[in-house]
Amino acid sequence: MSPDRNKKSPLEQPPYETFEVLGIPIMAVSLDKASELIADWSNDKIGRYVGVREVASTVALSETSELLNVARGAAMNVPDGMPLVWIGRRRGLNVSRTCGPDLMEQLLTQEPGVSLKHFFYGGKEGVADILKQKFSKRSDQLQVVGTHCPPFRELTNEENEAVLEKIKASGADVVWVGISSPKQDIWMAQNAHKTQATMIGVGAAFDFHSGSIKRAPKWMQRSGLEFLHRLCSEPSRLWRRYLIMAPRFVWRITIGEKKENADESRETR
Repeated sequence: MSPDRNKKSPLEQPPYETFEVLGIPIMAVSLDKASELIADWSNDKIGRYVGVREVASTVALSETSELLNVARGAAMNVPDGMPLVWIGRRRGLNVSRTCGPDLMEQLLTQEPGVSLKHFFYGGKEGVADILKQKFSKRSDQLQVVGTHCPPFRELTNEENEAVLEKIKASGADVVWVGISSPKQDIWMAQNAHKTQATMIGVGAAFDFHSGSIKRAPKWMQRSGLEFLHRLCSEPSRLWRRYLIMAPRFVWRITIGEKKENADESRETR
């Protein structure tokens, strides 16, 4: 599950400041900065992966050492959830929300992203092809060089190797991975270094952009209430994420801050 430690992670010398949330380094970026960095990475042809971190995945990936290593092995973790943005700003950093659907849209419709070669991996049967059709209509410069919708089960070694060969043969610079977290994070950590592409785990972005799930209004996105819209839209699937994982996040952040304050108080005595 752990990423290839023989390859030097770009996070050892991050181009932007990072701040830790539950042990996971979050890069203080914006949509523009993250997009430019991903485009720059296409020049070195090194396989790497990007984590798109909101509250639930941050909690899930922080709860075992193995999953924490997966998150920490990412070349970049971007702040998808507003609570992570607020934490970064409280620490004096210039950071803005960089959520998966927005990052995907920006890189697929604007420069410098449209000059890259893109591959869609994930979604229900046919969704990746729908994404290709929809985004291709928005830019005649866009290069979507491959799609693949994996089955909803663990791949055999032979199936996984066939997928990786398909990605490598396509010449993709960016592989958009939409198979939910932490499953997508584990898959990227295991396989990104076997390619020359940057893998980005964007989860529900496939459903949003294909039109199968309606996204929250902009005002809810900006105010940190997008979770409420998603919970109301898919309560049976997402109740645990927002009614258990979110309170756990608040509790752990609060306890961690109290401990830091106590440690600082002892040091000043």
